[in-house]
Amino acid sequence: MSFTLPMPTRRTLPDTRRSITHKFSIGGHEGYLTIGLHEDGRPGEIFLKMSKEGSTISGMCQAFCRAYSLALQHGLSVPDACARFKGMRFEPMGATSNPDIPQAQSVVDYIARYLELHFPE
Repeated sequence: MSFTLPMPTRRTLPDTRRSITHKFSIGGHEGYLTIGLHEDGRPGEIFLKMSKEGSTISGMCQAFCRAYSLALQHGLSVPDACARFKGMRFEPMGATSNPDIPQAQSVVDYIARYLELHFPE
């Protein structure tokens, strides 16, 4: 007896979409978070610009954002995604420029907490 699991459907964003860009710093490291939005205002993709292009941290940020975006487009909810990434601890960490998130344990922790604050489902 074999089972065929249904393939999750990917909900892509339109070619022209709304987005928000948020400037932040964590422990003195500056970054820009851009969140692409579906027509209903829910996040469908994220982009993160930190550090010098071509650097290891820049590459890891791009890889993380692609995976996060694909997960959102395949149905992972923002709260579920945030629960998995919130609390991850690695450098850079520390004080942030955001009074709503005064401390972050990592860039990943900061992004999860930012999304959780602005997109509670």
